[in-house]
Amino acid sequence: MNQAPAQPAAHVADLQQLSSLLKAAADPLRLEILRLLAQDSFGVLELAGLLDMPQSGMSHHLKVLTKGDWLTTRREGNSIYYRRKPLLPGQPLTDAKAALLTTLDQQPLSAERSARLTALYAVRAKTSQQFFAENADKFQAQQDLIASFPVYGESVRETLAAIDWPADATALEVGPGAGELLPWLDAHFASVTALDNAPEMLAQARANNTGLHNVRFLLGDTRTAIDHQLRADCVVINMVLHHTPSPAEVIQDLAELLKPGGSLVITDLCRHEQSWAQATCGDLWQGFEPEDFSHWAKRAGLQEGQSSYVALRNGFQIQIRQFQLAH
Repeated sequence: MNQAPAQPAAHVADLQQLSSLLKAAADPLRLEILRLLAQDSFGVLELAGLLDMPQSGMSHHLKVLTKGDWLTTRREGNSIYYRRKPLLPGQPLTDAKAALLTTLDQQPLSAERSARLTALYAVRAKTSQQFFAENADKFQAQQDLIASFPVYGESVRETLAAIDWPADATALEVGPGAGELLPWLDAHFASVTALDNAPEMLAQARANNTGLHNVRFLLGDTRTAIDHQLRADCVVINMVLHHTPSPAEVIQDLAELLKPGGSLVITDLCRHEQSWAQATCGDLWQGFEPEDFSHWAKRAGLQEGQSSYVALRNGFQIQIRQFQLAH
């Protein structure tokens, strides 16, 4: 009797991995978890609240998804946050995972789920805004514990200067802090808007830049700017995203604020494990992996441009990233 040829060991391993992958996702609730994690990361309690189920049940589903290679974790202070595991080109089953996630992401969230997600982001935003309201007068000193603007400011200016802007280009800075970059923007752009959702911080930026004539100050967030139908050739956001409730949503908004051909320049912390920054500086996130920004920008319709990284002596590292909206 002829025996079937033995399958290569690697082929058998791939089939076993595929089986494990599919079993982990073969549950409507776990698919809903993967859908929620499309552009954000959440803690166990947050996900339990979003899906209206006990924490113990949610922990079980997250364990299955993590074991099935769908999720990875990261620590933010005393909490563990779950997110989708990055899809790396050339890795086994990447195409299969990408196909399922692409199909899943095309399914809209229910109205109830969207409302709960909005409420969750409001809680995160309130935490951040309360910190700045209480610490605006000492924010500069606290921020200097991580990275003061002079440390990375020249790199930001060099990145902006290397881009070929139109003669009448306009700029928008989101979260200008004390307003250190505004004089440079004022000198290189026809008009500049400084946007901040913390009145105390916006007042500080205005007070530090009374001699600028091409800068207007706008109180609000990125949705406020969109409602004002604001569009700019240059959108720059420095050391802000790690304070925001949903960095992915902010990047989506920033892409919408760009004119065709415009560039978004992001400066923020690389992923770190120094949890003291949350309590001291009001951080919601302990930095970001470079692929986080790449993934969110791609989903927002932006093309990757130049990148640079600045290592600091205190153990932090800063990433300066440029993304462009096609003409």
